Amino acid sequence: MKKILDESLVYEILSVVEEIPEGNVATYGQIARLIGRDKNSRLVGTVLRRAGLYGEYPCHRVVNHAGRIVPGWTEQRYLLEQEGVSMKNDTHVDLKRFQWDC
Repeated sequence: MKKILDESLVYEILSVVEEIPEGNVATYGQIARLIGRDKNSRLVGTVLRRAGLYGEYPCHRVVNHAGRIVPGWTEQRYLLEQEGVSMKNDTHVDLKRFQWDC
């Protein structure tokens, strides 16, 4: 990982992801704000792509600012629906109903 992604930052992001309650979703930007890095939502995405290297985290609960799930990750929709999260359409979670209120 690049120098900006030191281990403490990775675990800081993953610890927030770990706190997202079952049946809720958070956005990349929301996580960035929670760690005090308002402008670093892409950094959050980079960490989540590599989260498997650090253990098991509920990364499927993270969507983009519009509620879109990750393109090409078909399991994400299934995992969310298993937790009771419904979709607005094929690719978007209903953020008004399911966004984590933290």
